[in-house]
Amino acid sequence: MDATRRVACNPEIFNPVLTMGMQVSFILVLSHFFQLILKPLGQVGPVAQILSGFVLGPSGLSHLPYIKKIFFQDMAGDYYEALALFSRIIIMFLLGLESDIPYLLRHLRSASVLSAAACLVCTAFAAAITPFIYQATASDGPILVMVIMLSAILSNSASPVLIRIAVELRFATTDLGRLAISSALLTDMYAVVLLVISSRTKNSWPFTAWFFYGILALLMVIAVIILNMYLANWLNRRNRNQKHLKNAEAFGILSVVVVAAMAIEMMGFNSIIACFLIGSMFPKGGKTGRTLLPKLNYSVHNFIFPVYLGYMGFQADVTNVNSLSSVGVIAIVLLLSAGGKISGTLAACYYLKIPMNVGVLFAFLMNVKGYVDLVTISIGLQNKVVTSQLFYSLMIITLVVNTLIVGPSHSFHGEEREVHPWLQASLRGSDRGPIVPYLMHLIELPEKNKSNLMYHQREDDELSDDDNYGGSDVVEINEAVDTFSAETGVVVHQVKVVSPFLNMHSDVCDRAEEIRASIILLHFHKHRRIDGKMETGKEGIRTTNQKVLRHARCSVAILVDRGFTGTSHTSGTSGSESLQHVATLFFGGPDDREALGFSQRLSMHHHINLTIIRFLPASAKNSNAGVNVAHREEDVLMSMSEHETENEADTAVLTEFYNRYVTSGQVGYVEKYVENGAETASALMDMADMYSLFIVGKGGRGHSPLTTGMSDWEECPELGTVGDLLASTDFDISGSVLVIQQHRHSSNDDER
Repeated sequence: MDATRRVACNPEIFNPVLTMGMQVSFILVLSHFFQLILKPLGQVGPVAQILSGFVLGPSGLSHLPYIKKIFFQDMAGDYYEALALFSRIIIMFLLGLESDIPYLLRHLRSASVLSAAACLVCTAFAAAITPFIYQATASDGPILVMVIMLSAILSNSASPVLIRIAVELRFATTDLGRLAISSALLTDMYAVVLLVISSRTKNSWPFTAWFFYGILALLMVIAVIILNMYLANWLNRRNRNQKHLKNAEAFGILSVVVVAAMAIEMMGFNSIIACFLIGSMFPKGGKTGRTLLPKLNYSVHNFIFPVYLGYMGFQADVTNVNSLSSVGVIAIVLLLSAGGKISGTLAACYYLKIPMNVGVLFAFLMNVKGYVDLVTISIGLQNKVVTSQLFYSLMIITLVVNTLIVGPSHSFHGEEREVHPWLQASLRGSDRGPIVPYLMHLIELPEKNKSNLMYHQREDDELSDDDNYGGSDVVEINEAVDTFSAETGVVVHQVKVVSPFLNMHSDVCDRAEEIRASIILLHFHKHRRIDGKMETGKEGIRTTNQKVLRHARCSVAILVDRGFTGTSHTSGTSGSESLQHVATLFFGGPDDREALGFSQRLSMHHHINLTIIRFLPASAKNSNAGVNVAHREEDVLMSMSEHETENEADTAVLTEFYNRYVTSGQVGYVEKYVENGAETASALMDMADMYSLFIVGKGGRGHSPLTTGMSDWEECPELGTVGDLLASTDFDISGSVLVIQQHRHSSNDDER
């Protein structure tokens, strides 16, 4: 009993743990408090979290002797180091899991040129300024190591922080954000290499032993990557009938990563690159990846990041800035960091022919600090490579200030729609570039089931058997998505929205704007019965579709799904390998031009036979109203710039499409001449069984004689005149219908 009492009262064992717990709790509370205050002013999460550390640290409350005695205890450093290690492992694994490696590989040249130019200039600046800082901070140790440390500090871009800023400012999915994140990842890797070199003195092994352990660590990383692939596939099969993995299974995967990372650390190497590689090579599809992403995202963004960044501010002590030389060191490092990034990035932009204003924007985005550079400084001090506490404090302050000044630079966000079109045109590559699809599972929240708990906060067993929350549909949706991803190699990002029908359109539009979606695909409120007839579903679905059409800030399409029951020529054993005939109906107007652009991607699929059917008035049969195949692409562009009428715009777009795709035999083209809406309906009836899918624009062409009288039996105006006819139960057609509406720049829509 006495021994137990002595252990329980031993402050050296329990006080550091309690101290760390208090700090973490206060940092979390203060970071959320500052975030509420600063977000209306334009600042973002990392700034609020760093400020929370400032308030609690020696620059704030801990400057008082009593609070300092509580918060700064002898053994606390070991606990903080362990906490930082586990946080670093989880953060880098999640960063790799979220990384868009295919995008990075497609734009490797642009990203590598931008990052390399900035890193090289920053390294040159670091080498030039090191003698002054070495003397001003009274440092002791190899000056070459300080050169390496300053190079990492100046050139590093904290990609985890940048990703968080990009997500909060809603430009993470734009070409601007994705290129900035890709470039930041490469600069992180450069800084990590410098970190490994600077920590080489952590052990006294000879070079041969160091090389041997390096090869062993590399083999271990490869083995963990392969093990995770087999483990993820096995867990996907094991949980085939479940929505997600169990918590114990997810914890098992993380345990493999943590054990491997700690083994690499024990060998004398930093595990940052290893954790990132393991995460980036982890299978993204299936239930395993779908379970890990939301669980880690929630934990990292709500707990680990606030504590990690808050502790960065907690370590800064402005009382050390008590001389002119200290202020000079901070100012010089700040200027060289920003100057190196700006000059290097502008040089790269000049080489890549990117506008200078975009280059300055990239430089400020990539100048965010607070991760690898912080680790570099900490390891340098722990390994007694640089023994100056003043150097450590001044560098921490520069990192904090560097991150704080990035906040105001996000004022570009209001002008981002002006920058994005240029980036989209210059970075998207060829038209055959892959798409990034998002699947939103819309679930109605009945009024009687509203509760204080958000949907994602409820336990799985609370919702798994509740059909009102999509419990019986989630497994089928996940299975279909996994099958699609396995067959096509396209990763589908799933989003779940639980909302009453009254507000569901707002969630859809907000999410589409957040990810900068080009088009929203909605399902028609009617569904196909076994006998082939269309049966009306929930009226709330139709209301949601109508509101999305009115409020969306991108193009919107509604799919009337009858299945691929039209005529097809089988070229394989499975239905997915049959040749599907698709028709794009072109009457004219912006919506039909949008439908033509959408059809352009379908024409690239080798199992789709696309035919463009243009409807023209019979009076124009002997005139030159059709496609002028003699036009060159330069003539088309000039026609678009000089003429404003819809007919000329239609002819110009069709001519360009004809010269690119029809003349090569990739797409079929037919012109049909009709007098009025009755002849148009008759022509559509004649081709009812010829195609598996009909694509048509909603409207926007004004009062066209080609559709006159067709609206007399209009049932669903949201589909437009032609789309409503094709979707009608009375119209005997077996193919599906896709109705597309171009982005409306105003609320006044033209109806046919």
